[in-house]
Amino acid sequence: MAGLLKRLIPKKFRKAELVIPVVQLHGAIMSGGSRFRPALNLASVGPLLEKAFKLKDSPAVALTINSPGGSPVQSRMIYQRIRTLAEEHNKTVLVFVEDVAASGGYMIAIAGDEIIADPTSIVGSIGVVSGGFGFPELLKKIGVERRVYTAGENKVMLDPFQPEKASDIEYLKTLQLDIHDVFISMVKERRGIRLVDDAEVFSGLFWTGRKSFELGLIDGLGGLRETIKARYGKSAKLELISAQRGLFGKARPGISSFANADHLAAAAASGLAETMEDRALWARFGL
Repeated sequence: MAGLLKRLIPKKFRKAELVIPVVQLHGAIMSGGSRFRPALNLASVGPLLEKAFKLKDSPAVALTINSPGGSPVQSRMIYQRIRTLAEEHNKTVLVFVEDVAASGGYMIAIAGDEIIADPTSIVGSIGVVSGGFGFPELLKKIGVERRVYTAGENKVMLDPFQPEKASDIEYLKTLQLDIHDVFISMVKERRGIRLVDDAEVFSGLFWTGRKSFELGLIDGLGGLRETIKARYGKSAKLELISAQRGLFGKARPGISSFANADHLAAAAASGLAETMEDRALWARFGL
């Protein structure tokens, strides 16, 4: 009844309610994505961030992060969008780490003016990793001859169907070191004097929330609701910013035609591989 009466009162006469928008940044970070593997990238979260930062009367935007990392490009793009919007709208950005903010997940986290994690959260992994599989003997065993024609001697660098070359690995490492250097510079710029002067911080290791607090990777221990209530008062309201849904309540259209059975089977197989790859990302952190 009280809620109904409140809605009947003209907005200008209602008591102002402090609303803190919340955007969830969850999942492995990669461009694209699929029905079987929703992706965390700028395309998927950009509109949500825009909507959150445009809430005029909100002094802050809260971001919850639960990501094992992924694409450094998408991570940096999301980071940059957060910082740009924060400056445009003069908002404080509060980041709350859930299970994990590692690698690209931590790169996004440092966009926050403050980072708060649970004592048991996993934080860090400031490094760069590339992975894949090699099948140099597989084609011979199944009687298949692979034919590749290129213009450019390095066009098939790191081909999984050819033996590894020392020169290819050396070149890949130069790329990784360059990306790692960018990541380190970002962390130093954002964390400043709070960061402990310890080379291990940038070694790719990861820590619990409690240890990461000691290292200066985060600013405090706690959770979203209690922190917001303590800072902005018990009447502060959290508002989850979510994607707009269609006419029938679906965030995206589904596939319902039996005529696409072959497509569905192929998508399911692809989805299984993607799920395994996604699972491997999380498994690195015991999750």
